[in-house]
Amino acid sequence: MTVSDTVFGSVHLGYIVIETDKFTDWHRFGRDAIGLHADRFSSQAMRFRLDEHECRFLLQRGPAEDVTALGWEINDHESFDRVVARVRDRGVPVTEGTDEEAALRGVERLVRFPGPKNIDQEIFTRPRIATEPLVISSAGFVTGASGLGHVAVTSTQPHKLRGYYDTVFDARLSDYIDETINGAKLKIRFLRVNERHHSIAVAAVRGLPVDPIRTRIQHLNIQVTELDDMTGAYQRVKQLGFAMALGVGQHTNDRELSFYALTPSGFEWEVGWNPIVIDETTWEPTTHRGISIWGHTPEGQTIIDKLAQFKHAALSLRHREQTVPALSDPGIADD
Repeated sequence: MTVSDTVFGSVHLGYIVIETDKFTDWHRFGRDAIGLHADRFSSQAMRFRLDEHECRFLLQRGPAEDVTALGWEINDHESFDRVVARVRDRGVPVTEGTDEEAALRGVERLVRFPGPKNIDQEIFTRPRIATEPLVISSAGFVTGASGLGHVAVTSTQPHKLRGYYDTVFDARLSDYIDETINGAKLKIRFLRVNERHHSIAVAAVRGLPVDPIRTRIQHLNIQVTELDDMTGAYQRVKQLGFAMALGVGQHTNDRELSFYALTPSGFEWEVGWNPIVIDETTWEPTTHRGISIWGHTPEGQTIIDKLAQFKHAALSLRHREQTVPALSDPGIADD
């Protein structure tokens, strides 16, 4: 592939779609605890903002209690057309978004196609800019060229997820982390599509085809501009009675300081500060031992929570993880 053919650097995580029946809890969590701008459309839809974009998180009424779609902003029409052609040329269906769907997401030129783990991938060319003033409980959030943040997923077929994002978006490997949690050996792959250290993280249990996480994503991440904003959100989460998954700590690979709260839908929400920005001229992938330099201590996890994870891991053996084979051939070495 020539430099002119790549879409790397032209792709940014733009929004996340969540299906939930817990609108009241999510409103308190998003606005009052995390500190986002909340817009209620109807009994069927609610949105959160964290910058000038009309929508960064779209909540739609439904029973899944999970993320159902990732929206990727593409810088220009040429790159957009290139992504669509890659998908269609491999026989994968591409669906045009309706005007109503685009309006709800606050975007223009919307299409979707199947993604791993039954998470739709949606791409758009331009976000709509909000006219209402932004009301947030922080100095601001880091988006722009880095995109919204990142998502992390657990997988029994991590090489296929890496192959998918390499095929569709020319994702690059930033690094690996090897970690042992409760006796299970995990390998985590960190993939980037722009200057952000990673937009997708893929965790897998080594040697066992099990997935201990009920939800399609394990966590999502947003980045605040000031350290005080991260600690302030941590305090609000605790004060408002929302569950904390991991306390404040610092990661080994991207050096981000962060904490992880438990959302009303059951997946985790990471609020982070000051991760490194990748320099493409010097960066080399490496393997880190352990997720955190310090901190990220589990908070509030019970034996019942652990048993639920073990049960889900056992059940996952009965169901083959959804992939998109036509888009998932790695074509690259993957440890």
